[in-house]
Amino acid sequence: MSEQFIPEKYKVSISEGSVCWQAPSNIALIKYWGKKEIQIPRNPSLSFTLSACATRTSVHFSERKDRSSGYSIDFYFEGAKKEEFLPKIHTFFDRAEPYLPFLKSYHFEIRSENTFPHSSGIASSASSMAAMAICFVDIERQLLELPDEALDLKKASFIARLGSGSACRSLDGKIVEWGRHEDTPGSSDLYGISWELNAHEIFTSYHDTILLIDKGEKQVSSTVGHGLMEDHAYAEKRFNQAHDHLSQLQQAMSTGDLDQFVTLVELEALTLHAMMLTSKPSFILMKPNTLEVIRKLQSFRESSGLHPCFTLDAGANVHILYPENEREQVYQFIKNELVDYCENGGYICDMVGDGAKKISAVASKTLVK
Repeated sequence: MSEQFIPEKYKVSISEGSVCWQAPSNIALIKYWGKKEIQIPRNPSLSFTLSACATRTSVHFSERKDRSSGYSIDFYFEGAKKEEFLPKIHTFFDRAEPYLPFLKSYHFEIRSENTFPHSSGIASSASSMAAMAICFVDIERQLLELPDEALDLKKASFIARLGSGSACRSLDGKIVEWGRHEDTPGSSDLYGISWELNAHEIFTSYHDTILLIDKGEKQVSSTVGHGLMEDHAYAEKRFNQAHDHLSQLQQAMSTGDLDQFVTLVELEALTLHAMMLTSKPSFILMKPNTLEVIRKLQSFRESSGLHPCFTLDAGANVHILYPENEREQVYQFIKNELVDYCENGGYICDMVGDGAKKISAVASKTLVK
């Protein structure tokens, strides 16, 4: 148990109230694949925090008279009550309750909406668990009678990790590192830390155009995929490689070395999918159009001398990353040459953002073009 996140005795009693937060998705540059118990990563990761792809979550809480029957939760996703999500939320509550001891004291009505397609290779679990976690940390802030600015983002990251590992990278900062790494002072397996102050300014305004190759749900969940790393023939080599790649990427991002950035980010994406291809059982999440997009992008980069690169999460969709000063030419190429490979021509324009923010209400707005 992490003693630093166990709260002091609550100072006030609140009969009911509401909080609402928006948390973004993130796209990993160094991939985390494989974990120990309670969402502890087998290797460190580094990610861009996104801006437009986000989950908006409101939590209304009201005091319970009978607190002997476990948790009391109603969960709504995009306006519809979703009983099938409750087991995952109950597991999250079980893990978080030692650090948020008020969870059995209230009935919670949780309403959540995404600005992007659910379960399609964009990190919806990251943004949703991050938004939920910071809502509960905000409720605790009120019970401790602390001002808004005293909200503990490190604790929010820690709590988010208990629901989804990558969620801990969706709370604070434009560039976030998660996982203990010898070259990063203050790095931790328990929460993400902001790394943007170490980065060259070119990386703090990077663009991410997400090509929605396949909007359907993945055939294999990330949870199952992580589990297959336990007996993977190449697991230890991969974990060591991630440490080495992180050190190299940090150097490239500190100096503004775009060529090295491109090389490492694409290698990480392909390594992630290589682990899927060589697990037992193996699985393939890329689609034919994923490969066509990659081929065309690499050809365009070679002929143009520009620096767009691709990365992939655990899905078929392709994230095209490129710097602000190349935005016009790269975006024109995407529209002219790549959008036809997207399902129904769907894509999302996003860029590096600042993390979670408090909002007044949940109001869904689609970003798919």
